[in-house]
Amino acid sequence: MKDKDQELLLEKLVVINVGVSGFADSLEQQEVEVIQVDWSPPAGGDEEMIDLLEKLL
Repeated sequence: MKDKDQELLLEKLVVINVGVSGFADSLEQQEVEVIQVDWSPPAGGDEEMIDLLEKLL
């Protein structure tokens, strides 16, 4: 492994979690810094609604 690669592995880990909060919870229990993003699919994932929304844009 190159020196730069080794240095990267030693840096403090910060995770951006999108969606499932259980993943963030388990990382926080391991003292990993987590930024939780509250996200869900547009229109609840309804393809017909997504198509209609896209036409508006």
